[in-house]
Amino acid sequence: MSAQTDTPGSVTAVYQVSGMSCGHCEGSVSGEISQLPGVSSVKAVASTGEVTVVSAAPLDEEAVRAAVDEAGFELTGRA
Repeated sequence: MSAQTDTPGSVTAVYQVSGMSCGHCEGSVSGEISQLPGVSSVKAVASTGEVTVVSAAPLDEEAVRAAVDEAGFELTGRA
């Protein structure tokens, strides 16, 4: 599990997402995940497939998976 605390009260997690190939893909994934409760920032990088999420508390991985699915991509695990 790759979670670390950046600032008091926040958790950073890095997920691996397959299928992203451009900035539009990054925006779609970021937009869906950012709607999850407690999420304060999302950074998706198509070239690596990594999505870094900062949230107030650890997120339910199934909720993240559902958001990624909604964007049209596949969550393959934690980085």
